[in-house]
Amino acid sequence: MEKIFIIEDEEKIRKELSTFLTRYGYECDYSRDFENIVHIALESNAHIILLDINLPYYDGFYICREIRKKLNVPVIIVTSRQSEIDELMSMNLGADDFIIKPYNTQILLARISSVLKRTYHNSDNDILIYKGLTFNISTSSMKFNDEEIELTKNESKILNILMKKKECIVSRNEIMDFLWQSNEFVDDNTLTVNINRLRKKLETIGAKEFLQTKRGQGYILL
Repeated sequence: MEKIFIIEDEEKIRKELSTFLTRYGYECDYSRDFENIVHIALESNAHIILLDINLPYYDGFYICREIRKKLNVPVIIVTSRQSEIDELMSMNLGADDFIIKPYNTQILLARISSVLKRTYHNSDNDILIYKGLTFNISTSSMKFNDEEIELTKNESKILNILMKKKECIVSRNEIMDFLWQSNEFVDDNTLTVNINRLRKKLETIGAKEFLQTKRGQGYILL
């Protein structure tokens, strides 16, 4: 289920939008804390963000710019402001689409679906994103805070299963079974070496303490 984070200060619109999108199979989240909304949005682990422009504390342009500094998560500006300058600024700041209120709900759904497909579903879901960490399966590389590093085949497979089961403990046996699918010999020591190398590469690009060991249980991505 894809998660949408809604940044909208009008409670009625926010609730109606959340109810509508939930009905179509999306998981929706939002916050009333607009003073800390950038941090909350970054921590939401959403697949896409719907962002209004006129907001308390910070406008949507500032929020979009700050999110773009940390994450590649797609952003759709949803606003009542109809100026071409607003649309141009939104796109220049990295927004993926611009929709004017009042909008046709079916068109909004189509725009969301289009952006999600363009971002995540090209090349058979080759892109995985978790808390700012972007893993490109097709290129065996990961990126965090604009720092990118390449992975070996086994490191890539380990990160793959950990990201798909994020925040859940994955046992050593489960990881080894997953690696065996490639017909490569992987013993207990080889797994330990690859885990340590992956952890070091994560730390190299700034993703510290992401990969944690649960003694006697396995590994978890937090």
